[in-house]
Amino acid sequence: MKIRAWLLAALLALPAANAAADGVVQKLITQADKARLENYEATRKEALEEAKAGAPADVAELDTVLAAEPISWSDFDMVGDWQCRTTKAGGLAELVIYGWFKCRVSDDGSGWMLKKVSGSQRTEGRFYTESDTRLIYLGSFHVAGDAAKPYGSGPESDHVGYAFRTGPQAWRIEFPAPYYESKLDILEFRR
Repeated sequence: MKIRAWLLAALLALPAANAAADGVVQKLITQADKARLENYEATRKEALEEAKAGAPADVAELDTVLAAEPISWSDFDMVGDWQCRTTKAGGLAELVIYGWFKCRVSDDGSGWMLKKVSGSQRTEGRFYTESDTRLIYLGSFHVAGDAAKPYGSGPESDHVGYAFRTGPQAWRIEFPAPYYESKLDILEFRR
């Protein structure tokens, strides 16, 4: 009985950083988004090749963003207000880097939740642990003024990506094959 009480106490003491991807994400993720993640490497490579034809200053900025290698999410608290900006690589335009907007991450006790709160293109969703250096993001894309639909509402709103921590106060989400405009969206975060 003491062992059960100790195990329960240990489980309750664990921080509520983000929901584990084991099983949960597989139950939630759509087939289309599962395919996007399965093709992530090829999609990313193709998008970044196209992005090289962009303006030289923008290409240099993208190279700087991508040079930051993923590091461990352990001992990192994502909760709070962030500056965030989107880079669109490949697709309609080779490379577009937008200005900085506002994003907010909260924790409802079962994991981290992201909400982009300014700018015309927004996202709202939740993170799931895939590994020590990569999280899966499942969310909903929407335009300012429209309510976010629940994840799983369809390909026009479903948002899927991999999140990488890239510094003490920096991280990014890479969205392979988003529904609109580009082949790869990178949503970058800084304090």
